[in-house]
Amino acid sequence: MIFDINVHLHYRMADPTDILLQIEAAELPDQPLHHANIDLSDTAYFARTLAEDGIGNRIWMQVQGDFVCDYTSRVEVTRPVPDLSNLQTGPLHLLPGDVFKYLMPSRYCPSDEFQSYVFEEFGHLSGGARVVAIRDWIEGHFRYLPGVSTSQTTALDTFVQRQGICRDFAHVLITLARASAIPARFCSVFAPGVTPQDFHAVAQVYLDGAWHLVDPTGMASADSIAIIGVGQDAAHVAFLTSFNYAQLLEQTVSIDVPNL
Repeated sequence: MIFDINVHLHYRMADPTDILLQIEAAELPDQPLHHANIDLSDTAYFARTLAEDGIGNRIWMQVQGDFVCDYTSRVEVTRPVPDLSNLQTGPLHLLPGDVFKYLMPSRYCPSDEFQSYVFEEFGHLSGGARVVAIRDWIEGHFRYLPGVSTSQTTALDTFVQRQGICRDFAHVLITLARASAIPARFCSVFAPGVTPQDFHAVAQVYLDGAWHLVDPTGMASADSIAIIGVGQDAAHVAFLTSFNYAQLLEQTVSIDVPNL
C-alpha cells in the first residue's frame, strides 16, 4: 500500500524551550519512503539523533515564540501479514539482548500486576494464539472514546475503565503480553484507516524471532501501517516532548491513499 502523509503542527513557547520531535515515518526495509520533507520555523538549535532501537529519528531543537512544522511524505508499505495464531514464543533465555527489556514493566505498562489474570483468562493458549485472544478481547470489551484518558493514564486505569484511545488500548495489550512472558513494545504510527485521523498507536509483539504489529483498536492492519518509532510505552515515543510550557495552537494529521 502507498499513501501520503501530511502533518501540520503549530505551538507557541513564551521562553526558550528545548523540544524533542519524532513525527517522521521511519525508513525501513518493509516501508520504503518515496519522498519526505520537513519544513520548520526558525530554531536556535537543530540536531538529528537515532530513536529507540535505531528505528526512525528524533530531532532536538531549541525554539522560542511560534514553532511551526509541516511534514509530508509518501510511504510504501510492503510488510507481509502472517497468521499470528501460528507463531510461537521461544525460550526466554535465548532472546536477543535488545529484546529482553520489552519483558519488563514500564511506566504505563505494569505487567507484573497482571500475571495471575492472564494465567486465569488466557492460560490455555500460548504464543501468537494468546496474543490474538488478548487483541480480540480488548477490541470486543473496550470502548474507543477520546477525552476519557490523560497523559497519566496507565494500562491498569484503562483495564478498570474499559475505555480510552489507541494509546490506552496499546498499553493494555503490551501489558498483558508482557505478563504472558511475550516481549511487547509500543509503536507510534501512521495508518489510513484511523478515525478520527491522528497519530496512531499500536503494539508489536516478538514471536518466532521477529516483531509483529498488532492493533487492538481494529482500525489498522500490519500491511497498512507506517511506523514512526518504538519504545517501552508512550513515554518513549511521544511525537513532541517539550521541556517547558508549550501552547498548542493547531495540529492536523491527514493521510491520503492515491486513486482511492
